[in-house]
Amino acid sequence: MDDKPLPITVTIVAKNEADRLPLALKSVAGWVQRVIVVDSGSTDGTQQIAQDLGAEVVFNQWQGANPQKCFAQSLAQTDWVMMIDADEEVSPQLKAEIAAAIAEGPLGADAYRFPLLAVYNFQKKLRPITVHRYPIKLYRKSKGGFRAERDPYYDTAEMQPDARIDKLRGMLNHYSFRSLYDHVDKANWSSENQAANLYKRGKKPGLLVLFITPPLAFFKQFILRKECLNGIDGVIVSYMFAFQRFIRLAKSRERFQGGPWGPHAKLGMKEGEQDPTVGIASRGDEKE
Repeated sequence: MDDKPLPITVTIVAKNEADRLPLALKSVAGWVQRVIVVDSGSTDGTQQIAQDLGAEVVFNQWQGANPQKCFAQSLAQTDWVMMIDADEEVSPQLKAEIAAAIAEGPLGADAYRFPLLAVYNFQKKLRPITVHRYPIKLYRKSKGGFRAERDPYYDTAEMQPDARIDKLRGMLNHYSFRSLYDHVDKANWSSENQAANLYKRGKKPGLLVLFITPPLAFFKQFILRKECLNGIDGVIVSYMFAFQRFIRLAKSRERFQGGPWGPHAKLGMKEGEQDPTVGIASRGDEKE
């Protein structure tokens, strides 16, 4: 790769990511044309850290994952946009592949999927064999991207029917959970929108679904996604995955029952008050 930056705008949506954002920013520093961090009101110094590491910082009030990423996308002046999260890191191999892909010009694809490798703080060795998600992270915005008409919780780039989509092999390292406490907190947070979506679509979970979902989810994560390679820690991660699948169903059922998620209220919310969880990002977990 020569010293000229690639014609790519990297956008990162963030809030209170002072501890993880530096890794993301350092992984793209110096080889892309522009890096933009869209912040929704951090109180931990995220904005200053981003500026110190060469990124532009733009404030935008949080309305949901999709509106935030649509806004970030609109700031890009290049056709190529790379939308990564604050807890993600471009590996050296992926960086080289991106450069090669952009060099192909019109002969290359219009969008690229990256293998998303979950990295846990207990791991002594990364295990690429566990990769099961390949989201579109790099794309020509003239050929697709995030769409404003989508629901606020929708968190996936979409390409036009004639767009050419390819898959790269280098890893996008994903440091999703700081700790088990953080994992539980994130599962509780993201399951709100997932439950709202199920309720909106009229999908009321019955006894059988509630009964079989946790063991099937554990089997999926531990065996099919090869979390077993992480030993005892893989058991913990798999049970956490099963919990997340279960709690979104339980919350959905609670809505159908008219409980705390009845017509107006959650935990004492007054009638007419806006639900503070509306627009929470689900990170596409509905498809997992």
